[in-house]
Amino acid sequence: MRYFKRHWDEPRAAPYEAWGCSWWYFEADDTGVVSRQVEVYDRGPKLRYNRGRLADEFGGLTDQPLDLSEFARFEVPSEEFERAWGTGG
Repeated sequence: MRYFKRHWDEPRAAPYEAWGCSWWYFEADDTGVVSRQVEVYDRGPKLRYNRGRLADEFGGLTDQPLDLSEFARFEVPSEEFERAWGTGG
């Protein structure tokens, strides 16, 4: 598995704009298919998605593979992803 962290520099749409901007973390296989995803908002919740929880009222697990050549510069160690997935944010 490969792990990526990318900043989203725009807040969510109303009524959740107070959450602020977010960091998105992805766990993907060698073809870019995402198996786990975390969204960590500056002043809001942490949203987690995986094959067991594909979606909720706020969003869901991406159904499109990542372009690994585009995401290569955003790759992070698995430990960083696991901290975000857990309670560490």
